[in-house]
Amino acid sequence: MNWLIYFVYRLLVASWRIQVVEAPGLKKYLAEKKPVIFAHWHGDELALIYLVKRYGLSTMTSTSKDGAIVDFAIRKFGGFTARGSSTRGGAGALKGLIRLVKSGHNASIAVDGPRGPIYEPKAGVFELSRLCQVPIVPTGVAASPTRVFEKSWNKTYLPLPFARVIVVLDEPLPPLQTRPDSTTEVSAHLKACIDAARHQAGKIIAAR
Repeated sequence: MNWLIYFVYRLLVASWRIQVVEAPGLKKYLAEKKPVIFAHWHGDELALIYLVKRYGLSTMTSTSKDGAIVDFAIRKFGGFTARGSSTRGGAGALKGLIRLVKSGHNASIAVDGPRGPIYEPKAGVFELSRLCQVPIVPTGVAASPTRVFEKSWNKTYLPLPFARVIVVLDEPLPPLQTRPDSTTEVSAHLKACIDAARHQAGKIIAAR
């Protein structure tokens, strides 16, 4: 079943009209082969898996049945994963991702996971940035047309055949130097940056 889903996904990706917009600061990091953390919302994963090979991504995947499918696809695209969940092995998964980033891999994190609330960044991405001393790249995605899975808490969507997919990778936010007493302020700033990147991606789609 994993192979079938992966094959269908590859066919979908081949039909998409994809545009990735990289901020100048990010281009500098990539040219110098310095790792970064791409921070996006839950629900964007199906529109982003195809970027795994392009950016050499590593990420955390859940131990659920759906997580196993995503894990399989990421590995087939050449990525690296650390598996865990909020109830089973979550801390271990973060430690595994820390090891991957410290070894030079870029990371991708759905920052409002694993169970929401939707569009509210959690502490994990900031700990990863602080411990590895790597910047966070706000990542905004827009696609049209899509199928939205309304029953999912994170409103996961899948771009349909021949969809336009726009990914905006914004200016990197500096690594955290110390653990904040509260993540409220840094979370609000990251949320605003991701939302701005998503808005920019939406404007690109609307303009054509």
